[in-house]
Amino acid sequence: MVTRLSHLFLRTLRDDPSDAEVTSAKLLVRAGYIRRQAPGIFAWLPLGLRVRSRIEGIIRQEMEAAGAQEVLLPALAPREPYEATNRWTEYGDGIFRLKDRKDADYLLAPTHEELFALLVKDLYSSYKDLPVTLFQIQDKYRDEARPRAGLLRGREFTMKDAYSFDVTDEGLDRSYQTMRDAYERIFARLGLEYAIVQADAGAMGGSKSEEFLHPIAVGEDTYVRSAGGYAANVEAYVTAVPDALPIAGQPEPVLLPAADTPTIQTLVDHANQVVPRDGTPWTAADTLKNVVLALTHLDGTRELVVVGLPGDRDVDLKRAEVAFAPAEVEAAGDDDFRKHRGLVKGYIGPQVLGADSASGIRYVVDPRVVDGTAWLTGANERGIHVAGLVAGRDFVADGVVEVSDVRAGDPAPDGSGPLEVARGMEIGHVFQLGRKYAEALGLKVQDENGKLATVTMGSYGIGVTRILAILAEAHNDEKGLAWPKHVAPFDVHVVATGKDTTAYELAESIVAQLESERFDVVYDDRPKVSPGVKLRDAELLGMPIVVVAGRGAADGVVELWNRATGERADVPVAELLAAVRAI
Repeated sequence: MVTRLSHLFLRTLRDDPSDAEVTSAKLLVRAGYIRRQAPGIFAWLPLGLRVRSRIEGIIRQEMEAAGAQEVLLPALAPREPYEATNRWTEYGDGIFRLKDRKDADYLLAPTHEELFALLVKDLYSSYKDLPVTLFQIQDKYRDEARPRAGLLRGREFTMKDAYSFDVTDEGLDRSYQTMRDAYERIFARLGLEYAIVQADAGAMGGSKSEEFLHPIAVGEDTYVRSAGGYAANVEAYVTAVPDALPIAGQPEPVLLPAADTPTIQTLVDHANQVVPRDGTPWTAADTLKNVVLALTHLDGTRELVVVGLPGDRDVDLKRAEVAFAPAEVEAAGDDDFRKHRGLVKGYIGPQVLGADSASGIRYVVDPRVVDGTAWLTGANERGIHVAGLVAGRDFVADGVVEVSDVRAGDPAPDGSGPLEVARGMEIGHVFQLGRKYAEALGLKVQDENGKLATVTMGSYGIGVTRILAILAEAHNDEKGLAWPKHVAPFDVHVVATGKDTTAYELAESIVAQLESERFDVVYDDRPKVSPGVKLRDAELLGMPIVVVAGRGAADGVVELWNRATGERADVPVAELLAAVRAI
């Protein structure tokens, strides 16, 4: 059946929506693919659903080819399974919780590890039943604090999530690799560039975690890679630790009055004048910056932690959130300093810090602060710093923490060369969960010896609606969308223009011929819409091929557009089918 714009539930907009911040959100709303209902929540209109269905079809084919079987679990989930794994609490404010009329707790599931584990527990009891991999394509819900990027980061989104179940660790390795390979095929078919990077497992847990990141300027993830093959999300990057230095023979620290040194560089310049070192001058990297962070734990308690790091580095709050998870992390405020008078703001040094010190404030350091390194830092007195404070002799930290920013040129931890830094958006994530969820939920099967064995699990996610938005970000021009053919809602957009019935009759015959050749066709047959509006809509909607029957219709000539390249040409109708096939 021909899809006609005169009957299609569609309304295009000339202007960008005021609340859209990224290109994909602007174009998808303007072109009538989606419609905003609330912050981070969108209605899907016919054209949007067709694109989504194409993407889901590719994912579904590759998952089934990899041996996974499709199921569908409810989005509304009871509290108890998430309580058993502690994620009811660990998710904090990030999930939607609700109560039924009997005051029982539920959540709108952000992910389904628990329910899948219970499903397998309910039906399988023997090692002979395993391995098995199940998947679903389901809506998920997360209470994003700032859902401003359209489908790239919404409160309701569609995900393909799969879960593997094995008896042995070796079996998990095989299942994990099978899914990883399937992901590479999926993204290749979707035409998406990607980098596979080491990642932090976060609230998911597990022994191994890798992200598939699509390089994109609006990406929310920063990742690093080396020419030698190392790649990691900055949250999972591990600093290359320098060797410790000998402490014996190092000079004693020297107090350094330095009241008028508002920046690290002015402090360094002052130190080089007053207490110069032999051979190497003080640099910003020799200063020990002590940053006070406030952690809000799940029970609501607030704890101050001081992080010591080289003065040429800054704290990366995303890395800090991973390091101190599940606590929320922010910079300490004035109220925090008023409650801890022992912290002299601007002159904090490690001498009064530590869990066992009088202050009781935990002190952790960057991995570069190794024993024997000498530092220029605060003396805990206003207007005074200290030079030559030696780690391991003059102060000892409570631990080491990875929170400093990662920069281009930093060494890869595997020795594969200096790093380059890029921005990306997560399109897929694979985890080796191990036995965390199975242990918590009692998922066991009888092994070959008749003994109960805890099942080991993998979890594998792909953001379906996020991929749709990324494809829209990647395939557009100043006139509108320009979908690649494998995900476009229709193959060909036929437009009839003018008041002459000849153009409409020709367009009808073209539509019939294209459909007989199994092209998906949308036909703009609207009789009282101006040619300008029709042509602008054709550019905005973004089908790969546009055929315009207009002024040349009487001579049997149509205009053929290739939206991917922008090329347009007049083509005799007799040659149209071959030209469409060539594109």
